Amino acid sequence: MTSAYAVFPYDPASWPDGLRRIARPGVLERWGAVDRSPHAPRLVAVPDGGGDGDGHGWAAAALVTARPGTAYVKIVDAVGDVPAAAGAVVSYAGERGLVQVVWEGWTVSAEDAVASGFAPLRPPLTREGPGAGGPGAGYVRWLVAEDVAEPAYYRQSTDFTCAAVTALVARAQAGAERWESLDRAAELTLWRDATNFPACEPVGLGVAVRRRWPTASVEVFLDTDEPVLLDHLSGSEREWRAVLQQASRADARRTGVPVDGRRLSLAEVREAVGRRERQVLLLVSLTTMQGFDVPHWVLCHGVVPGAVVLEDPWCNAAAGESWVDAHLLPVPDASLDAMSLLGEDRVRGAVLIGPG
Repeated sequence: MTSAYAVFPYDPASWPDGLRRIARPGVLERWGAVDRSPHAPRLVAVPDGGGDGDGHGWAAAALVTARPGTAYVKIVDAVGDVPAAAGAVVSYAGERGLVQVVWEGWTVSAEDAVASGFAPLRPPLTREGPGAGGPGAGYVRWLVAEDVAEPAYYRQSTDFTCAAVTALVARAQAGAERWESLDRAAELTLWRDATNFPACEPVGLGVAVRRRWPTASVEVFLDTDEPVLLDHLSGSEREWRAVLQQASRADARRTGVPVDGRRLSLAEVREAVGRRERQVLLLVSLTTMQGFDVPHWVLCHGVVPGAVVLEDPWCNAAAGESWVDAHLLPVPDASLDAMSLLGEDRVRGAVLIGPG
């Protein structure tokens, strides 16, 4: 591993000469094909022995990006001396206190990635549908002590089925659902049972999980008695969805799903997930990670020092993301605490699932 590196701006309109000398045109074309600016793109370069440090004489380089508010960095590609580039990114990440480096498998071989200390990720279950493309392989290197079981990655096939997907992935990881049964029919069927049209609110989701897996332990945390996820609606459009949420609470009482009216703390999330007793479906806003305030369900399934590990069933291909960004995603406790307070009243919604 090398620690000698320099960081340069990402500017597809004016690639540094040092990069052009070591990168194939097709690679640079892919790097500049999308607007990566929401995810802080930059070039980590390794100067060669004759370089003067101003962008000339590069031995290696990597394009790196990351979602805001997270604790990882992603290597999109490495060119030139690939092991040197990977080592430079690992040093870059470590010096910034990040916990993970991931690597998209566009051009790197599995042998080269493993030789650089990276482990192969499980292939995603879905490679079709909007935004579900990306590299066929990915790799991860943890920079902290970790004991995180890796689920398979499944990308939601619509813009509104995140809750259903997180529940299905949670149950598959727990052994209550076969991975091969996760498909669009299963996703939409569970969404139909949980939806408040089109979003899934916490109580309705908890009830749907209980109906789908009646032997599972299900508990809902929601620190308000008022309807949620309706701030953008008014009049009759808000009113009939509020009625449905009241019906969900009645269903919860009837089916024995407890609804705790206090705010679930991040310490409790860490404790539940860290002991592997329960998985946590957590409602978050995408403002920090994606730049738009949309409620979204993620699965909290692991913990590492300083961060909670998520499965996010959605990725933003328009900003250069792929499934590699959304899989085994570490989010610092403080960031997750802030992004999981939603709406004008800043409420937190969660569904905890455990063995029966």
